[in-house]
Amino acid sequence: MTEIFTPPTRFAVPGRIAVGDGTANRWQTATLTEIRRETPRAATFRFAVPAWAGHLPGQHLMLRLTAADGYTAQRHYSIASAPDDSGHIELTLDHVDGGEVSGWFHAEARPGDRVEVRGPLSGFFAWPGDRAALLIGAGSGVVPLMSMVRHHRARDLSVPLRLLVSARGPEQLIYAAEYGPETTPVFTRSAPPGLLVGRLTAAHVAPLLAERPPGGWEAYVCGSNAFAEHASRLLVAAGQPVDRIRIERFG
Repeated sequence: MTEIFTPPTRFAVPGRIAVGDGTANRWQTATLTEIRRETPRAATFRFAVPAWAGHLPGQHLMLRLTAADGYTAQRHYSIASAPDDSGHIELTLDHVDGGEVSGWFHAEARPGDRVEVRGPLSGFFAWPGDRAALLIGAGSGVVPLMSMVRHHRARDLSVPLRLLVSARGPEQLIYAAEYGPETTPVFTRSAPPGLLVGRLTAAHVAPLLAERPPGGWEAYVCGSNAFAEHASRLLVAAGQPVDRIRIERFG
């Protein structure tokens, strides 16, 4: 989400803090255990959080870094992993130009580093898996949607789920190796042979709405302000009820 720029700072291991009891309003220590490259500018960071209380797909958390001089930086990040009882959570972060937090993660973070997290936060964008889900995301906006896809697969849910994901090109498509028949990629600048290049249009959205599963779709849209506005307009024009469109904006 939103990044601000300050002069580069090496964030240190947090000092002594009170590890939470599993409730969302307590800060907890999270230990980085794994880093996986997703694209040239995005990577997934896996954390061990033993007291994590669990989350719903689509929720996010607050992450806090503390520098040796006491300076702190906090950011909201969507949770990429599906809910489970492993005591681990995953975040997928873009390397934002001038971003002090994402810059630290991409340039300096190593397994064993510790940060602080608080959450899960917000229930508005959460998907508990009880309604057919139509997911539309662009760039890193696919992160909370991927939590939903993973949850759907892990629980072998029977409710329909479809994902439209937009990226500039195949090399920028986050989680490319994980997508299955539920996913339709849209490439805006370059595409593999046989696929058209262009932005998301009514031609992508209308066929999915025409499926009309029992009870209709619950639509989740995540991306930049411009993308969220564009995608939501396409949904409404295709007949999706406004009160069944949930939007989360990155910016």
